Amino acid sequence: MSKKKLLFFSVVTSLLLSACNAAKVPMSVKEHDMSSMEPVTGDETKSDWTLPKDPKANEDVPMSIVIKDKHDKLIKQFETVSEKKMHLVIVSKDLSYFSHIHPTLKDNGEFTITTKFPAGGDYKMTAEMTPVGASEYSLEDHWVHVAGDEPKPKPIVPDKNLTKVIDGKKVTLSFENELKAKKNTNITFTLYDEQTKKPIKDLQPYLGTIGHAVAIDKDLKHFLHVHPIYTKTTGPEVTFMTYFPNKGIYRIWGQFNIDGNILTVPFTLEVF
Repeated sequence: MSKKKLLFFSVVTSLLLSACNAAKVPMSVKEHDMSSMEPVTGDETKSDWTLPKDPKANEDVPMSIVIKDKHDKLIKQFETVSEKKMHLVIVSKDLSYFSHIHPTLKDNGEFTITTKFPAGGDYKMTAEMTPVGASEYSLEDHWVHVAGDEPKPKPIVPDKNLTKVIDGKKVTLSFENELKAKKNTNITFTLYDEQTKKPIKDLQPYLGTIGHAVAIDKDLKHFLHVHPIYTKTTGPEVTFMTYFPNKGIYRIWGQFNIDGNILTVPFTLEVF
């Protein structure tokens, strides 16, 4: 089965996944030319996912992920990227649930992790990794149905107010111009302490940088993982450059380390 792959680079790194099946992301853009956001394509990896036959909500679900090259040869060695061998993002079909976790790489090349799903329903899992010696990042995805009570799907509609308060922190999302598809776009998260009203200026590194952001469109076809432009900042502003491949509605989650606690803030945006 063929797979579509797309890669977009920001000043640091921007990853785009476009496909209903697994996809991978070539890394052919050199560091001195990382302002280029045009997609390149490739087809270098495959994946095998092993989970229990009928995983249940709120119970431990062990899983393993095996990455192979295009010739079905097992890949055992992977680069450490953002302090991890693999990043695994799990979202519910209505994007109301988000998890960013990190499987462990075993000597035999198998990635393993145990997690829990909060409710019944369908979830999409996207794994991001870089085989040693590869010229590109790889992204592989897998759908899983979880048994249990399924909550009523929440509508995915653009936020009218781009300021939210979560865990006592006030976060505002802003951008320079109207969000448009197929254009480089800077988006900025600004963080304050809700009680004191003071800007948060002492953000700590999270996975090797000052913040992470993941964006997924409402149809779960496009996946973007972006890192900050200005890595030396400690707040209150954290700016990401990204590139939305198509018009539509996207949910974006910003993640920041505040006093050792990871704050995850979602916003829903419309891209024109």
